[in-house]
Amino acid sequence: MSTQQTLMEIETYEASQVLERQRAQLSTRISELARLLQKREPAIMVTCARGSSDHAASYAKTIFESRLGLLSASYAPSMSSVYETHFRSLENSVFIVISQSGKSPDIISSLIGANEAGALTVAIVNDETSPAAGLADVVLPMCAGKESAVAATKTFIASLGILVNLLAEWQNDNALRDAIERAPEAINKSLELDWSPLCDGLVDEKNLFVLGRSLTFGIAGEAALKLKETSGLHAESYSAAEVKHGPMALIGKGFPVLMFPPQDNAHASFNDLAKEFSARGANIFAASNIENAKILPTIDGLHPLIAPISQISSFYKMAEKLARMRGFNPDSPPFLQKVTQTK
Repeated sequence: MSTQQTLMEIETYEASQVLERQRAQLSTRISELARLLQKREPAIMVTCARGSSDHAASYAKTIFESRLGLLSASYAPSMSSVYETHFRSLENSVFIVISQSGKSPDIISSLIGANEAGALTVAIVNDETSPAAGLADVVLPMCAGKESAVAATKTFIASLGILVNLLAEWQNDNALRDAIERAPEAINKSLELDWSPLCDGLVDEKNLFVLGRSLTFGIAGEAALKLKETSGLHAESYSAAEVKHGPMALIGKGFPVLMFPPQDNAHASFNDLAKEFSARGANIFAASNIENAKILPTIDGLHPLIAPISQISSFYKMAEKLARMRGFNPDSPPFLQKVTQTK
């Protein structure tokens, strides 16, 4: 296994600095958008994204629905690019595009359609000069700097950072603001945690389940995606509330399961699920204190909305090492490129 530092590792360690830059550079923009949203009181939020960005959108759905009671829907960009669907009135909505490059044709056509239908459009992008940034009413740059590794790490965390900052200002939530200020420190501590038992447990595997729920559903999806693209590992993500509806039949002796329990009311359901999986002989790893599972260390006492950022940070460090142990170069997965342009 090579000891040379990969771009994926370097960029994972840059994530804490990204959140610090966001606090310094975006506070005015985010506060202005929050005031506009408070005034407009949108009835629905629509997200539009693909890949890692869509996993960030899943996090957005949970935090805005659970904290604001704001219905959130995920829009399929193909509706605009392939089917040329025209929106009906979106005047009482906020339409949020999340895209690292801001260049994919399907994202652009969706944004144009949302503008024409009267939505308040927001672009969370890493390139302020991108077409998406030029079309949106409000642009919130990720402040991540150049991301060279094909596997996104710091831009995913940057997207979560912007979303949780927006929620804190929209709600005028001082406790959440304080937690956000401490998030960079939490990331740095998370990168010091030892997840090598998971790395060792997956090095020879071909399949696994990755489970999350509510705040961590998007985290589970992101983790499964990274295992596929960097380690060639067939990882499938499910909600802990849905995995028993069919996929459970695949669980048998030694089948690996990675759990990302949220630090909120949904946490308790993971103990019951782990007990049932354990009875089937599953090899369970959990990023929290879950009975019948091998415990992966996490930072105690984090705000429930910040804990997923900590969990994915620890995971990224593990995933980079796992890829190298399995003989892959995590910076250049086969058949993939940094910017995916989908029509």
